[in-house]
Order: sequence, then structure tokens, then C-alpha cells
Amino acid sequence: MRMPWDIPPSQEKAIHTAVEAVTARIIQRSRAARRRYLARSGAAYGRKTERSHLGCANLAHAFAAMPDAEKQRLRGMSRPNLAIISSYNDMLSAHQPLAAYPAWIKQAAFAAGGTAQFAGGVPAMCDGVTQGEAGMELSLFSRDVIAMATAVALSHQMFDAAVYLGVCDKIVPGLLMGALSFGHLPAVFIPAGPMASGIPNSEKAQARQLFAQGKIGRDELLESESRSYHGPGTCTFYGTANSNQMLMEIMGLHLPGSAFVPPNTPLREALTRAAAQRALELGAQGAEFTPIAEVVTEKTIVNGIVGMLATGGSTNHTLHLVAIARAAGIIIDWDDFSELSAQVPLLARVYPNGAADINHFHAAGGIGFVIAELLDAGLLHADVRTVAGDGLHHYTREPWLDEGKLSWRPAAPHSLDTAIIRPADQPFSRDGGLKLLSGNLGRAVIKVSAVHPDHRIVQAPAAVFDSQEALLQAFDSGLLARDVVAVVRFQGPRANGMPELHKLTPVLSVLQDQGFKVALVTDGRMSGASGKVPAAIHLSPEALGGGPLARIRDGDILRLDAGAGELSVVAPQDWAQRAPAAADLSKHQAGYGRELFTAFRRHAGPAEAGACSLALP
Repeated sequence: MRMPWDIPPSQEKAIHTAVEAVTARIIQRSRAARRRYLARSGAAYGRKTERSHLGCANLAHAFAAMPDAEKQRLRGMSRPNLAIISSYNDMLSAHQPLAAYPAWIKQAAFAAGGTAQFAGGVPAMCDGVTQGEAGMELSLFSRDVIAMATAVALSHQMFDAAVYLGVCDKIVPGLLMGALSFGHLPAVFIPAGPMASGIPNSEKAQARQLFAQGKIGRDELLESESRSYHGPGTCTFYGTANSNQMLMEIMGLHLPGSAFVPPNTPLREALTRAAAQRALELGAQGAEFTPIAEVVTEKTIVNGIVGMLATGGSTNHTLHLVAIARAAGIIIDWDDFSELSAQVPLLARVYPNGAADINHFHAAGGIGFVIAELLDAGLLHADVRTVAGDGLHHYTREPWLDEGKLSWRPAAPHSLDTAIIRPADQPFSRDGGLKLLSGNLGRAVIKVSAVHPDHRIVQAPAAVFDSQEALLQAFDSGLLARDVVAVVRFQGPRANGMPELHKLTPVLSVLQDQGFKVALVTDGRMSGASGKVPAAIHLSPEALGGGPLARIRDGDILRLDAGAGELSVVAPQDWAQRAPAAADLSKHQAGYGRELFTAFRRHAGPAEAGACSLALP
């Protein structure tokens, strides 16, 4: 059956040699783990209906509450049944629109000859709410909880395909990791879309800096923030949430062009209904059986990395993409990111890398234009499976309503605003802006797409802190008004769950604006919105357990050179012989639910392995 977005593939471009080389290396590195994963997934193929093996009592439990018409279909064993897994809650703007989706999906599934059941909900927390608070120490591990909750929802083995409703930071990676644990099932991801644009991001950032300097009060700051975050939908800056949506698009897990369609619009509803119908068509009953194990491949993962680099996406995906890949038996590391970044041009400037927000990006041509440019440049693998069919060329289309009917048309053939999106031969930068830093302190990543070239080399005395609160106190006391490399350690996954330290951005920006050379070095996360201050983040090995960062003292001279990829201690020469510092982490181990995550902290892997606490193939 030809789908409404079906188009013949254009002449495929020769793949870029760097992309080809990195992909080949990943395939070789992953051979054993990938083989195990595909064997496990393939062993579950073949049932026309997943529930057909259930005993009568099991099945009766599973459809007891269904309406009669749906119940009769489930009894018949011949029709596909769709799982709905959702991160809905009505506190968080990004997930509030998902309330209406299950009813639409059930209606669409029934109209398509199948059924749908709400299989389970997963938690969704917002780093924007917990930033700088105790709850942030649960944030990264919530990804692993979401993966487990997804598996629990699917464990009833009633479902022939699944749709996943989620948007933000840890939610989409967690849903995808859980979906990959049921690799034999087709999966379609459904986003909610971004909120309408609020005040300019530059105005928001200025208010935060003024507050940090004590020049405005809490009431003025809250008014500014409320004008920025003001309605249903995803935050409009290009942080982890919107990077997630780009990834689901370029990895072929959305319907084409659906990432940034606003919530509460007729087009968003039409896309949601179509996604449900498409998920059923991909089941084992149909001619297009497309299990997620065959969608998420080594080439798909490379496409995701390229998309992240080309758009200036979130640094959090140097963790999440690694964990997602591992869930599919694919092993990637930061060398892969860095080598691709050296060849992938930066095609988009979206805040914090520019003034525009995600709505402006979408209006200027959006993901469809970016994918077309990257395909034409040979920087993406075109020969991949997607939920839209074979070939990434499907994702050079955009959806629209043609007299009320959902249709697809070619995306913009050229940028509609070159201040926001540019073609591959006229990029904002010749590289993707993500760098691997290495040296005698270990390995870290840095996002430089928003860092001015004048600020990309910092050599200065260290000021060492074991918490972000201590750094903020030093700033308030005037102790940081100098050239400084701020070291914030004991922030890794095993220490306290690796919280984002985004609360530090305004004060470090103030110091930079005052003319000082400033950098941040940490074994924690900075943010999906890493900004204009150079930040060496995710430093591995972490300070807990004696990583080199635990030997740094106030006044040691540190050098961060983003261009050369260097992060090192310059002086004194005997620093490596010091006994590592210890930190009292007891206050991070209990309260606000932290005691429930003891096993996660204990078993977390290093940042470069995704900071994952789960056993993966």
C-alpha cells in the first residue's frame, strides 16, 4: 500500500568518507552485542497477534474493562491491538496536551480495523522545575525508570505494536530504551509540539543575569519567566526536549514532519490519528512488518548524531544517544561524536546558539529542509528503514491539511530565513560545534556552537567547589571576580545522580561579560541549553572514586582549549601525586526520594557509556 507521503527516492549521494568510516567502526565494535540483540528480538517474531499465546483467564483479565465492540475484536484473535504508553501529566506544559491523545488513538485504531489500549503511564519530570533543587538528583535516573516502566507496560504481551507519547529531556530516551527491549514490536513516537513563542530569549537571559547581580527582584524575574513559559507545549529553546523531537524525526520514528507542529491544532490531531493507523499497518499482520529492532540500526544512530551536530542539539545526548544505542546492542563513544563533528556543518542557529526559537526554525524550513541538505551532502545514510517506509527521503516532506485531509508535500527547497537555517554549502560553521576534550584530567565534552571564538581558550587558576551552592556563594561574596576556571566536582552519576548545573549559567555569564576569562569544568551535566561560557562537562572518570578531578586544588592552573581538544592541569607539576579529596555526600543520599535511587547510583556506568544503571546487551 502506498502511503500518502510516499515518493520515489532521489538519486542517492555517495556517503561522506568520514560518515562511512565512523559507521564501519561502530558496526565492527558492536558486532557481538548487536548479534545478541537481534537474535533475542528475532526469536519473538512471527506471531500474527501477540496475545494469541495467552490462556483464557489471562486474556479475560486483559479485556475485562473494554467496551463490547473492542472486546469482541480482541476475543477474535485476528485483529491487531495497539499499546499506548504515555508520559501525560497536567503540571508540565510539554505533556499537558497529551491528555486528548488516547481517545483519538483508540478511535483511529478501531476505524483501521484494530483496537488500542492504554498500556501504561511513565513518569515525566521537568529539569526546568527541579533546576538547582534536590529533585534534580533524580532527573538523569528517571530515564532508566521510564525505560523500566515502559517494559512493565508492555509485559502483558497483549500488543502487536505501540505508540509512545512523550516529549522532554529523559522521557523520550527512556521510552525508546524501553521500546527497544521489545524489539519485535513496531513503534511510532508521537510528540505534543512546542508552545507558542513568548518573549525573546535574549530578554529572558538578560533578566536572569540582572537577577544574579541583584539589579532586579524576584517579582520582576518571575514576570519575565512567566512571559517566556506561558502555555501548553514544549519550551521553545533548543534544549534536550526539542533535540529529542529532531532525533525521533531524523531516526525515522515519527511520521514525517511531525516534530514541531503546535499542540491543540487540527494538524496535530490529524497526525496523531495517522500515527495510530500507521503503527497498526507496521504490525506482523500486514505486508510492511517493521519491528523497531530493524529501524534502530548502526546507520540510524549515526544519522541521529549527525542531526544533533548539524542543528546544535543538546549535550545531554552525548549521554542519551549512547544509552539508546546500547539498548539496541550498538556501542558508540565520544570519539564518534567528535570525529563526525569535525565534518558535519552547523546548519541552524536556535537559542541558545542564536536568537530564534524552535517555532522560527520550523517556519524557516525546519527539519525537512535540514534532512534534505544533509542527504544531498552525503552526510546521512539514506538507506534506512523508517516508520514511513524504506529510505530517509520520506523525511524531506512536510505534513499539511488539504481541505481537511492529511497530506504531505515537499519541504521548503531553500531556507526561508538564512539567519536561522542555512544550506550545507553555506553553513554557520564548518563543524558541528561539539568537541571531545582530553588530557591529564580525563575525557569531557564541550559544546562550542554558542561560544564566541575569543572565549574558546581559557588558562586560569582553578576555584574548586564540591557543590553549585558553594560556587554561587563565592560569586555573591565577590571571590570570583577574576580570570577563573570554576571546578564543580562530585556531581557525577555515582556521586549524586549527575544533576544539571544550569543554575550556574547566569553568574558565569556575568563574569564573562565583565571581561574575565571564565570556564567551567565538571563531572556533572551543564544543560541541554549549554550557552556562551565554555563548559567542559561529563568529565570522566568522575571525582568519586579518585578520578583526577579529585586531586585539583584552588589555584592550580588549568587549561581548556576547545580548538585543540585539550583539558589539562598545567601547574603544579606534582598534582597527580596528591591524595584525592573526599566529599561528604550523605545529604545527597536521602530525602526527596533520593534514598529510593541508591541502587541506581551504585550501579551507574560512566558518562561515556551513557551513565546508565541498566543491564544492556
